[in-house]
Amino acid sequence: MEKLLSDFKCGEKGTVKKLNAEGKIRRRLFDMGVTPQAEILLKKFAPLGDPIEVNLRGYALTLRRSEAECVLMEVAE
Repeated sequence: MEKLLSDFKCGEKGTVKKLNAEGKIRRRLFDMGVTPQAEILLKKFAPLGDPIEVNLRGYALTLRRSEAECVLMEVAE
């Protein structure tokens, strides 16, 4: 099943399928390691829901919700 990273719940895990971003945002996500086939685990949300903390490639990464909306994921079953 596919869904956006911004729609994940805490503890949900998946694989990056595609980045729906252009220009600087796309480059920034690639530089942080958010690339196709990377596994991401959503750890937690900030109190007001933005930003979110994810684990990928062995480190914790904080993303804004607007950035997470650009990441199409394949949900792990």
